[in-house]
Amino acid sequence: MSDLTINVEFSGGMELLFKNERKHKITLPSQTNGEPTKLQQLIFHIRDHLMTEKKDLFVDNDTVRPGILVLVNDVDWELCEELEYELEDKDQIVFISTLHGG
Repeated sequence: MSDLTINVEFSGGMELLFKNERKHKITLPSQTNGEPTKLQQLIFHIRDHLMTEKKDLFVDNDTVRPGILVLVNDVDWELCEELEYELEDKDQIVFISTLHGG
């Protein structure tokens, strides 16, 4: 079993939840519980290992909060099976907040 290197980027204010670091390289196993690792496992990893507070601003009910656009290799995740998308080595996952304070 090999590892996956996933490039993750946060923008639109999301980076504030991650110590103002926009880009991260995350290494995950290629399989979880005998199945290909999916985007939901990446989201949980980000929540559990990169965030120190305000986790509810990123995750709500085991998925990303409404108002966060998720791109998988520059494609809206709604076209890529969303949480069930099977991660591949060197995938680019971008989280963009579409909510802005006023």
